[in-house]
Amino acid sequence: MVRGINNLSDARYCAGMGADSLTFRLDPALNGYLTPEVVKELSGWVAGVQLIGEFDTLPVAEINALVLQCGLHAVLLHRRRTPEELAQLTVPALKLLRWLPDMLPEDVDLRFREQAPHYLGFVLAAPPAQLPNGAETTRLIEQARTYPLWLGTDFAPGGQLRAYVQQLRPAGIVLEGGDEIKPGIRDFDEMEALFEQLED
Repeated sequence: MVRGINNLSDARYCAGMGADSLTFRLDPALNGYLTPEVVKELSGWVAGVQLIGEFDTLPVAEINALVLQCGLHAVLLHRRRTPEELAQLTVPALKLLRWLPDMLPEDVDLRFREQAPHYLGFVLAAPPAQLPNGAETTRLIEQARTYPLWLGTDFAPGGQLRAYVQQLRPAGIVLEGGDEIKPGIRDFDEMEALFEQLED
């Protein structure tokens, strides 16, 4: 999953490198918000990827309208919604989670159990300032084996993404899109190194 796509260079490069899904921030409350017209233009140049809209505060009715307008396959929700709201969505939903360092393990497990019936999976994109220790990594492995869990690349210690993926076996890895240097020009060195580590 590559989040925050905002230009054609990223969209085409990531689709060509084998990304499964691209996310677009379609909620005006989010930084990097794109209009539906821009999302339709960008997505029109790619094929073979899932299109996901990211939303925070928009009501479900407006989310559904944008799903239809932009041809989205799923949504990534930043804010927790009620089961009744989730039932009204016209496409599956993923839930963006934040790492809470002081949260008790049993409370983390409860959070997953309560929300799992309503979501396609969970996206834990940003690690804590201090990477998970051994015990926390063990719990992450258990959670990744129990629930569909996408993890940000920054969770991997020392940049050893491939080894980390082999250890945790998450449902997916989350990369972040970037900005073009100028229209049509983008530095893909960092992203290319990540894709290379993930190649079979």
